[in-house]
Amino acid sequence: MPHTRFISHSFYCLRGKVGLLYHKAFVMKSILYITDLYYEAKGRNYPEEDLYITSQLKEHFNLLICHPQQAIGFVEVADLIIVRNSGPVIYYQEYFNEFLSVVNESSMAIFNSMDGKADMHGKQYLLELTQKQYPVIPTIDNIEELSVLGSAPHYILKPKLGADSIGMKIVAKSAISQHDLTDMLIQPFVPFVYEASFYYLNGQFQYALYAPDKKKRWELQEFIPNDTDLAFAQKFIAWNNMDWGIQRVDACRLDDSSWLLLELEDLNPFLSLDKLSEVRKKDFMENFISAIRQQQEFLVSNEED
Repeated sequence: MPHTRFISHSFYCLRGKVGLLYHKAFVMKSILYITDLYYEAKGRNYPEEDLYITSQLKEHFNLLICHPQQAIGFVEVADLIIVRNSGPVIYYQEYFNEFLSVVNESSMAIFNSMDGKADMHGKQYLLELTQKQYPVIPTIDNIEELSVLGSAPHYILKPKLGADSIGMKIVAKSAISQHDLTDMLIQPFVPFVYEASFYYLNGQFQYALYAPDKKKRWELQEFIPNDTDLAFAQKFIAWNNMDWGIQRVDACRLDDSSWLLLELEDLNPFLSLDKLSEVRKKDFMENFISAIRQQQEFLVSNEED
């Protein structure tokens, strides 16, 4: 249950080692900040991003920084849990499920809220979006429905519970049937101009980045979207309808300037803050801190009611 306590120190926890940092005593809310500072992500620096974020948050909150596979033991010591760059959950799915059960039983608030319908549950939502005719790369999970995808020289096979391109394969149409398609999705390989990501906080657009060179996904630059671009991304934010949190809409732009959704990251999207200008990065952090405070005020209000 949300609460405020008088705390004269903050904690950090990395791989089970707990340290104590003393500072001047004053009343602060406490945050359990979950991140894997050891996970090596291609083209992304998890430690750098989370160390930057926590350097900003520590001015406003007491922080307990913890590895995702050691979080259960610390749930009760915080007022709010923030899941950030915690790596692909498929590597610790059983522990993560237990962690969520503990969080739900304790009525602890978690940021992001765990009511999303997209990547936090795997890639199956791409089937639903295809069936509902959203602007998404057509997706099936039954080879008998291959005609739905149209004609393409190559197809992408990806695990329903995959993440970070783990298990993804590009194959010729004639070779699809040679692969084990159990719990796999099938998509056509769509030629595109570039990829872009649209970042949202509590349903509000924050910034966008794109990769001018489609062979270098994480070499990003700031992208200024127009109204049409934002209307595209907003469709998926509205569909997901999360109570609160950070979401990233990943899309590819086609030759005709239209967009198709690649995926909707709604659990722990990497933010690529190092690609932003100092002004835009500062604005995002101010909005993030404000969103955290608003969430805590909402929880306290509900408790009093």
